[in-house]
Amino acid sequence: MAEPMKVRAKLAGDVLDVKILISHTMETGQRKDAKSGQVVPAHFIQNVTVDLNGKTAVAAQWGAAISKDPFLGLKLKGAKAGDTVTVNWEDNKGGKGSGATTIT
Repeated sequence: MAEPMKVRAKLAGDVLDVKILISHTMETGQRKDAKSGQVVPAHFIQNVTVDLNGKTAVAAQWGAAISKDPFLGLKLKGAKAGDTVTVNWEDNKGGKGSGATTIT
């Protein structure tokens, strides 16, 4: 099984570059199964938060239009080496995931 989430954070001057790759099927609810012909139920990430040292820096609401295994890249100011970046997500079926990294 693939890693559920990869979080990387690197400081370049006073700007923090955060890259997040989430493993998720992200089904829209519109695709039909090739074998049975039945509609595959919707299953997608709805909420994503990115915290810097426990304080929310980004809060996003996603929908079914986001692709499988979504990638999120963002830049933040006000971080320093040793700080912690934490990412949390929740999908429409109650599934949750989280990941964290220390800034280098």
